[in-house]
Amino acid sequence: MYSQGHGSSRFASTSVIKQSSGGSFGGKSSQLPPLDVPLRGITLPPPLPDYVEPAKIKITSLPNGIKIASETSPSPAASVGLYINCGSIYEAPESSGATHLLDLMAFKSTTNRSHLRLVREVDAIGGNVYMSASREQMCYTYDAFKAYVPEMVEVLIDSVRNPAFFDWEVKEQLQKMQADIAEVSDNPQYLLLEALHSAGYSGALAKPLVAPVSAVHRLDSSILEKFIYENYIAPRMVLVATGVEHDELVSIAEPLLSDLPGVKPPEDPKSVYVGGDYRCQADSAKTHVALAFEVPGGFYEEKTAIIAMILKMLMGGGCFCSSGGLGNGIYSRLYLRILTNYQQIEFFSAFNSIYDRSGLFGIQAITVSLLYCVLMKPRKIALDASLVCLGNILHSLVSNMFIV
Repeated sequence: MYSQGHGSSRFASTSVIKQSSGGSFGGKSSQLPPLDVPLRGITLPPPLPDYVEPAKIKITSLPNGIKIASETSPSPAASVGLYINCGSIYEAPESSGATHLLDLMAFKSTTNRSHLRLVREVDAIGGNVYMSASREQMCYTYDAFKAYVPEMVEVLIDSVRNPAFFDWEVKEQLQKMQADIAEVSDNPQYLLLEALHSAGYSGALAKPLVAPVSAVHRLDSSILEKFIYENYIAPRMVLVATGVEHDELVSIAEPLLSDLPGVKPPEDPKSVYVGGDYRCQADSAKTHVALAFEVPGGFYEEKTAIIAMILKMLMGGGCFCSSGGLGNGIYSRLYLRILTNYQQIEFFSAFNSIYDRSGLFGIQAITVSLLYCVLMKPRKIALDASLVCLGNILHSLVSNMFIV
């Protein structure tokens, strides 16, 4: 049963207007406003243009070598990041694993504020801080509303320049690092990527990104302090921000960074691509395989690096339960041409790892065991024969029904 009342009908044409008590449009209105007539007192915003020129990036270099770069944005949010050319390639034998531990020690206690105070300051403005470490770069990032840019920059620089490295905090993070090492040891795909670097390179890029087990009992606060003193130097730092006026950013950051000594950075460690192979026996029913080639020149050969990244997106990949994403999913080339035609392959995807002067581009795959394929082949043949036989029986039954 359909009951008619206020708001129970909807009309597509303004020629049919139902009486109304007014509702939120006025207590004494007798009509619903037509949908194709603007509301009184409401000004419509101008339509968006078809093309908006991207904001220009402004760069300022401080006398000590630090670069400050920014671009404006209409968004109410701002993001500030401090990038440092430092990572596992700069580790010495005694500091092996320092990059991993510094990743865990980010935004802990400083000489100016405790870890609890830092967390409360970030929470008070609805911010988000995080840190990422790679073989060649460390990145400390702070996201929040642009009204809090001064607080963001101050906390960010304080966390990078003045870490306290209390012994109890270091020991706590060493325990987490040990858990990370155990977790990674059960991740074949990550182990494959590490093996590609150790087999493919001779020199700095062959060093592991995740700390070795021996580092858990070797690293301490003094090693971290020495590593930062040698590598967190002004010429290797870049302060980057989006959604911030450049002059404002420079005026805030310069007093906090100008006293950092502008020492000449040491020569970058060398890496040579030599190629090779790595094989590991594992108690697993699946086989993980990766094949990679060098991307010569890395990001310094910009055209080659862009080609490698585009090729990765064009090839795509995924697995049978892939939910999509940029370059992945059931419509990517590798999915359509490999996964749909070879049922023994569970995962097939392109990847790249590009660095300043070199890089890797390749394909990784996960397959079921060869024994499984051999055992399943007769079953597949028998299943196909059964389906053919069943089809013949159904066809015969349908034919007999029409004859009768």
